[in-house]
Amino acid sequence: MSFARATSERADRDEVRRVVAMAGSSFAAGMRILPQRRRRAIHAVYALCRAVDDIADGDAPEAVDSASRAALLDRWEAELDATFDGMPRTAIGAEIARTLDWIDLPKREFVMVVEGMRMDAAAIVAPDAELFSAYIRRVAGSVGILSMFCFGAWRGACSERFALNLARGLQVMNILRDVETDAAMGRLYLPAHVLRAAGLPEDPAQVARHPRLSQARALLGREARQAFDAAAVEIAAHRRTPLLPALMMMGPYERLLRRWEADWSRPPPVRSRLGKVADGLAAVARPV
Repeated sequence: MSFARATSERADRDEVRRVVAMAGSSFAAGMRILPQRRRRAIHAVYALCRAVDDIADGDAPEAVDSASRAALLDRWEAELDATFDGMPRTAIGAEIARTLDWIDLPKREFVMVVEGMRMDAAAIVAPDAELFSAYIRRVAGSVGILSMFCFGAWRGACSERFALNLARGLQVMNILRDVETDAAMGRLYLPAHVLRAAGLPEDPAQVARHPRLSQARALLGREARQAFDAAAVEIAAHRRTPLLPALMMMGPYERLLRRWEADWSRPPPVRSRLGKVADGLAAVARPV
């Protein structure tokens, strides 16, 4: 699936649509609010993100161990080089290349997504504040910036601030929601300073069933609130229509945060199988 060979434009588009369809109807329905050309652009970005996310999580058939995951991510990094050189080899790369003909998508953001997946493949456990921020910048911030370009909402520095703060808020919410799911994979994204403040151990299995987990969620939830508030400051600097998909991303997650702020003992909602890097994109349509 991930490395389907580039053939005709129609076949490439159909392959990317197939990847998108695997996310479920809510994602596909949400993208219909975009003009067709921009919808095709965000589909291409989503498909790349989904491909590398599946590798990092071991869901891709070939990703059987750390060595194979690293090799597969190397292949995608090489495909990005080929794509930006105008010689894509995969259907996803070909669709990104067609987008590059009319949207100046920054290559470094794609590369940072792959870097974030390398971090995930190594299984993050109780990161320090610097590593936590670096991870979020890669798996969420990069997707946020690429999305703003695809939506036609990019206006420079104010858009970068908006995208990075919104992405941070979304990703922190994903982390808060998925503690138990991530623990089953040997991962613990709650940062070390939050664990210390809540009196929790740096062990995924213990944290997932710890009675003070709600206290850790509350502490990290403050960072999500700060990020959403900082993103909201930048809204007025943008035209509302192109920004609408991003605002629709913020809405469901902010509603969940408000419910949690009222009672952090509430259990998290069930996570759909979209992949961490794509959750924010899917939130365009899906109520939490």
